[in-house]
Amino acid sequence: MRQLLIMPLMAIIAVTSSCERNGSKSENDPSSANPFADTSKLAYQTPDFDKIKDSDFEPALEEGMKIQLAEIEKIADNSAAATFENTLLEMEKSGQMLSRANNVFNLMTGANTNPGLQKIQEAIAPKQAAHDDAIYLNSKLFKRIESIYASRASLKLDAESQWLITYYYRKFVQAGAKLSDADKILLKKLNEEEASLSAKFSNQLLDANKKGGLVISKKAELAGLSEGDIDAAAQDAKANKLEGKWLIPLQNTTQQPALQSLSNRATRQKLFDASWNRTERSDANDTRSTVAQLAKLRADKAKLLGFPDYAAWKLQDRMAKSPAAVEEFFAKLVPAATAKARMEATAIQQQIDLEKGTFKVQPYDWDYYAEKVRKQKYDLDESQIKPYFELDKVLQNGVFYAAGQLYGITFKERHDLPVYQKDVRVFEVFDKDKAKLGLFYCDYFKRDNKNGGAWMSNLVDQSALMGTKPVIYNVCNFTKPAEGQPALLSFSDVTTMFHEFGHGLHGLFASQHYPSLSGTNVARDFVEFPSQFNEHWALDPKILNNYAVHYKTGQKIPQVLVDKIKKAATFNQGYKLTELLAAASLDMAWHKLPAGDALQKPDEFENAALQKLALDLPEVPSRYRTSYFSHIWGGGYAAGYYAYLWTEMLDDDAYSWFEENGGLNRANGQRFRDMILSRGNTEEYGKLFRDFRGHDPRIEPMEVSRGLIVK
Repeated sequence: MRQLLIMPLMAIIAVTSSCERNGSKSENDPSSANPFADTSKLAYQTPDFDKIKDSDFEPALEEGMKIQLAEIEKIADNSAAATFENTLLEMEKSGQMLSRANNVFNLMTGANTNPGLQKIQEAIAPKQAAHDDAIYLNSKLFKRIESIYASRASLKLDAESQWLITYYYRKFVQAGAKLSDADKILLKKLNEEEASLSAKFSNQLLDANKKGGLVISKKAELAGLSEGDIDAAAQDAKANKLEGKWLIPLQNTTQQPALQSLSNRATRQKLFDASWNRTERSDANDTRSTVAQLAKLRADKAKLLGFPDYAAWKLQDRMAKSPAAVEEFFAKLVPAATAKARMEATAIQQQIDLEKGTFKVQPYDWDYYAEKVRKQKYDLDESQIKPYFELDKVLQNGVFYAAGQLYGITFKERHDLPVYQKDVRVFEVFDKDKAKLGLFYCDYFKRDNKNGGAWMSNLVDQSALMGTKPVIYNVCNFTKPAEGQPALLSFSDVTTMFHEFGHGLHGLFASQHYPSLSGTNVARDFVEFPSQFNEHWALDPKILNNYAVHYKTGQKIPQVLVDKIKKAATFNQGYKLTELLAAASLDMAWHKLPAGDALQKPDEFENAALQKLALDLPEVPSRYRTSYFSHIWGGGYAAGYYAYLWTEMLDDDAYSWFEENGGLNRANGQRFRDMILSRGNTEEYGKLFRDFRGHDPRIEPMEVSRGLIVK
């Protein structure tokens, strides 16, 4: 059992776990006809999507909460002295119906939603918050947990069971279990309001993204795009009943992929403006009031819980431990990142001047001219690369092949299992000894009803206690090609596939007894470590040569082109790091607001925060603007977006161990699996890393990888 979230998260979704309710259902039981009432009869207990209707979710979630609360009350009211077995073990076995429904609901509302599901999402969010509070603020239950925690040293338990005691005690204390009854009432109100606002933000943003795409009336305005991209834009327009036009849909980031190719500057500006202003049009999808309320509410919540700000409360169980540690980490990166970005801006301006441009570089010019500079400096452009990165070959001959080389696992596509959308594919995964390991679903193409970004989560959690194996999914937003055309990826897309499957490996290799500690149920600033580490194999010579094959000729990617890609690896890294630092710093600034402050005006707050942190480079906008920063307002990364950079430090340092010890081979892969990927949340994160690497994380490998220092 762990805290439940009825909301999509970018890069990874935290979902509930637990165990099945005992006993059979009567015909009068309202859950008896619901597909979530019992475990699925399909392989690995994977959901039977053919039997699931939108109308099943709300009653399943409601009934699931009702069942779990009855189970929790039974545990709390037990007259016997509290023991590990009659308290924590029983909690781990609570609420499976809710878990089943919630896992699928999170997937659908993130990847294949509709107005009906959005309505349920907003209605259920405050109820879910109240449900969580009914567990974590239950005084009788906490007294039992507190008693077990106090006597833990004398209990004859294995290491994972001991860690579960610590996990639950910390979780309850952090949730407010030690507050007075009066303060608990206030906290419950704040939690319900926060859940409602977060769900509202997610739905506002989804609709803003859908309505905010750039509509083009003249094909000439798309000059620079490939014919395949133009055909895809026409297909998107047709799907939106815009016959004879072209539609460039919005991705979740500030910068848009097409900006790299569009030669028409006016079109670039219009596309950038569409992205930048998507949630600031003073309409129903304007999120500024929503995020301002969320920031204030979170500050008030932190004060009630005894912390100076929300970030301090949130980071207490993270690897970083405190906002001060994060800010110290940022301070090591900001000067070098912004200095490199300014040097890159100078090179781009020189390119503009060389072409007789009479304007100063703007954000919507950066990617277009950066590509020209890259081509000139390294004789490399994206159009040379993409023909070698066909999606299926990248997946099966790259991502899967790398996993096989490192960990010995194999894959077989399953066509007999139902899916929730026709583009979704399913693969069965087998371990090195051919034993069944789990299932992997992949959903790669962008849709109007899919949240932006890319993420991973579980449909079924691994747990020895429950006898369940993992069912994992990856969701991305790659451009779907026109009918009959190949799905060609940018190298950035390739990296995303490796990244998300790194999360997948973390879930597939889970080997925990208890579902709450299984797989990716770890802190934000550790969960991105396996995913970012997996990105390194995309350019490994053995892996690259196996998947980078020209989709027309079948020829392997030429070594001269590979050399160019590697030489250009640190190109534009000043920009990329600065936009990430800006977003992460904005997140931290919002969540360091003290309680009692007036509602902030998001645009003014954002500008002031970036200026204060010396990250206000006009040519380098934040990767996410406050008003469409889904990770922190609609996902699970509030005061946690720094995790991407923090874990980059971990993954680059870990990869340097591989470089020092023979690189890609089965022995090294097995060591990483045994010491990191299979460990879940069963030990302090710092110790897990030190045991693998031999020392605390060092920032130098990251600085070298980013080109901030020369090795």
